[in-house]
Amino acid sequence: MPSRITPLVSGQIYHIYNRGSEKRPIFGSRRDYQRFLKTIRYYQLEGPKPKLSNFTRFHTFKPDLSKKIVEVLAFCLMPNHFHFLIKQIKDGGITEFISKLSNSYTKYYNTKYSRIGPLFQGEFKSVIVEDDEQLVHLSRYIHLNPISSLLVKNLNQYEWSSFKEYLDNVSEGICNKHDVLGFFKSPKDYIQFILDQVDHAQKLEVIKHKLIE
Repeated sequence: MPSRITPLVSGQIYHIYNRGSEKRPIFGSRRDYQRFLKTIRYYQLEGPKPKLSNFTRFHTFKPDLSKKIVEVLAFCLMPNHFHFLIKQIKDGGITEFISKLSNSYTKYYNTKYSRIGPLFQGEFKSVIVEDDEQLVHLSRYIHLNPISSLLVKNLNQYEWSSFKEYLDNVSEGICNKHDVLGFFKSPKDYIQFILDQVDHAQKLEVIKHKLIE
């Protein structure tokens, strides 16, 4: 992967995203989504680890959370793209994480579906989060993606994002929720912050589809 023109800075938070080559789907089944989620967990950590195949098959991997190279604050996996809200912990951590995640998942996907070539559309995109307001609104944007794209009518129905980690206040999920929840009185207030925009997001998407038609 070529060097980025603007280096990603440790301690900073970024919106990271990419999509399938030629906008093609990157997930073809529930197992594909599950594999991607397990690969996220695996490559957040540096240092010696068992093979990913052993981790996914036997679930024996006990991660040392003090050895993370990135902190995932929020994510959403969509049929043909993904979004992350990520804080870089180690220098080069985001590039290393996304590179290993993408390469590992591409090998899995290409083997399963008997295809060759890149799965993702070039280098991932990154936008630095410059202030607290941008942080909380980006997290909401990411969590609203399944609603905005009209995949579901209720966010509770969507399995492939971090919304349920926030909704159920999961303590051992993929995400570090503290950076986002710290701006709200309670997790319930954050959930309401997201749900307040559901109708608006749905209406905008309907209008966009009508304009395209």
